[in-house]
Amino acid sequence: MKLSICIVTWNCRDLLRACLESIPRRDDFETIVVDNASNDGTAQMVEQEFPWVRLIANDQNQLYAKGNNQAFETAMGEFVLMLNPDTELEPDALDNALAVLDEHPDVGAVGGLQRFPDGTIQPSVRGFPTPSALFYETIGLARIFPRSKKLNVYRMRWFKYDQEIEVDQPMATFLMTRRIVIEQVGGMDERFPLFFNDVDWCYRVRQAGWKILFSPNVRLVHHGGASTSQARKWAIRESHRSLEEFYRKHYQTRLWPSLYWTIVGLIRITGFLRPLKAKN
Repeated sequence: MKLSICIVTWNCRDLLRACLESIPRRDDFETIVVDNASNDGTAQMVEQEFPWVRLIANDQNQLYAKGNNQAFETAMGEFVLMLNPDTELEPDALDNALAVLDEHPDVGAVGGLQRFPDGTIQPSVRGFPTPSALFYETIGLARIFPRSKKLNVYRMRWFKYDQEIEVDQPMATFLMTRRIVIEQVGGMDERFPLFFNDVDWCYRVRQAGWKILFSPNVRLVHHGGASTSQARKWAIRESHRSLEEFYRKHYQTRLWPSLYWTIVGLIRITGFLRPLKAKN
C-alpha cells in the first residue's frame, strides 16, 4: 500500500462527503475515517455512500489526537496523510505531495497550499512558539511589524506561500508523512487532545533530524473550523491550555523558573480573556 489517508471527523457530514469525493480512487491508496460519535449521520453516510472507506465509528468523542492515533494503528501505507474533513483536494495534490517525499529522502513531512472557498490563501504555516516568539506576539511587536522575519517568527505573517521551503510546522489540515517517521517519533501525544498536537508532533519530527517542507504545488481548499466552531469558547480555552502543556513538556526544565512561570501566567491570562470576547 502506497498511501493511507487518515481523516478524523465530528459532525461534518456534508463537508466530509465533499472531501471524500475529492480523493482519487486508487488500488494503492486507502482512506480511513474515524468518526468521533457524530450525531449528524456522518457514520451512516460514509457506510452508505463510500463503502470503499474504512470506517472507525467511536461511540464517544475521542477528540483529534486519539482519533488520529486510532487511524495510524490500522494504516498500512508506506506514506500516511493527516487530512481534515473540511477540505477538498485538487486532483494532483496527493501525487505532488508523494513526489516531494520521494525526491527528498531527508524530508519527514510535507504540507501544502491551502485556500479558503473564495480563493484567498489561508495562512497555514507557523514557527514554533518559542519564548521570544510569544514575547513578540504578546507585546504587539509582531503585529506592528508584520514583515519582520525576526519579530514574526511564530505567526510568520511575512510568508509568501509561493516557494517550496523548509518550515517548522504546517497545519495538520494536510500533513503527509512517512510510516517510518511515525514509527520513530510516535503518533500524536494525547495530552494535546485537540490543539497543539500537530505542533508537538512536528517539534518531535524536527528534533529527530527530519526536515519538514511546505510545497505550493500541493493544493487544497480548506473551509476551516468546521468542528471547533461548534464549541468556540471551549476551543479557545483548550487551545491556551494546550499551549501551556506544550511549554510544560518542552520548556519547563530548560528555562529559569521565573521566566517559565511568567510565560505560563501570560498564557493563562490570555486564555481567560479571549473567550470573554468570543461570540456565541
